[in-house]
Amino acid sequence: MVPPSVCTPARAVCAAEVSPVQCENLRQLQTKIPTRCAALIRGATNRRYLLCFASSGGMLFVTRQAAVFLTDSRYIEAARAQVLTCPVEELKNGREQLRALCKQHHIKTLLPEPETTTLAQAAELRRWLPPTVRLAAKNDLIDRTLRAQRMHKSPPEVAAITRAQRIAEAALAQVLPQIRVGATERGIALALDIAMLQGGAEALAFETIVAAGPNGSRPHAVPGDYALRSGDFVTMDFGAVVDGCHSDMTRTVAVGAPTAEQRAIYQTVLAAQRAALEALKPGVACKAADAAAREVIAAAGYGDCFRHGTGHGVGFNIHEAPSLSSKSDETLRPGMVVTVEPGIYLPGKCGVRIEDMAVITADGHKNLTMASKELIL
Repeated sequence: MVPPSVCTPARAVCAAEVSPVQCENLRQLQTKIPTRCAALIRGATNRRYLLCFASSGGMLFVTRQAAVFLTDSRYIEAARAQVLTCPVEELKNGREQLRALCKQHHIKTLLPEPETTTLAQAAELRRWLPPTVRLAAKNDLIDRTLRAQRMHKSPPEVAAITRAQRIAEAALAQVLPQIRVGATERGIALALDIAMLQGGAEALAFETIVAAGPNGSRPHAVPGDYALRSGDFVTMDFGAVVDGCHSDMTRTVAVGAPTAEQRAIYQTVLAAQRAALEALKPGVACKAADAAAREVIAAAGYGDCFRHGTGHGVGFNIHEAPSLSSKSDETLRPGMVVTVEPGIYLPGKCGVRIEDMAVITADGHKNLTMASKELIL
């Protein structure tokens, strides 16, 4: 059960209104905070993860027994209505309010988020804190704790990721008829973006990638004015956001009739992707899943043409732990959501990438992507 001081809302609410995910995410963090220490969460992604509230500014002060969210006048009304797991205060004088909180909770050490705290912010915090409170700017306890927490997706988070994926798939189905000779990369990207937003996405997961013809050899190509030609492969990498959770998918389609080499490349990537998916099970090393895809591509003679990792975690960020790569030292566990996206890239000719998302289950995995992977002409 969440300590009463944590779940005391800023207004009177029915207990049923408080999201179990909200309470659990914050409670888990609190169990890792040492006595006489406080975490200061200023990163927008972690604030949303812990509070289920999106804002561009604010700071969450968290101790082992209590939590307070401070935000400015732009968000105060919405925060008091939506943040139900801790008190909300208007941020008026950060220095004085932070000092008061440290004094009230007998804090000796303040733990920021090193990954998102700039040198300027660290210097500012040192000026704000009283001499009796130490800023542990190099202590990565908060980053490590939240990274580990966020790798495991709760059922509501998996549901939000799945809804975002369905929006992306519907957008692809809507845009496929527009992919023809003369269409531009930029036009296709814009059509996908509009379809996702009209389909219910709160935002785009990232800047949509559409790479056609020779541009397909660049995994993160920027859509331009290149006009599609007969025989081109078109790679589309895109995703939507629902309730702060991201989706990510890639499909490669052909304009006109592909060559025998193009078909062979596509089938090799598809076989590699299926091999990596088959490897997704609890207890499997992430580097082993990467190797499963890489071995298929290398056996076909294209080993040097697969130049990135096989996949990555997806959640409140589009890229987060774990990583499916040869350098990863992580192990797959139930609740993780990862992409599987091998590719082959031939400079000056074409590229192929196929990407699904999967959630690791107790005995294997469940593919969250339903869009066909057969080569579409």
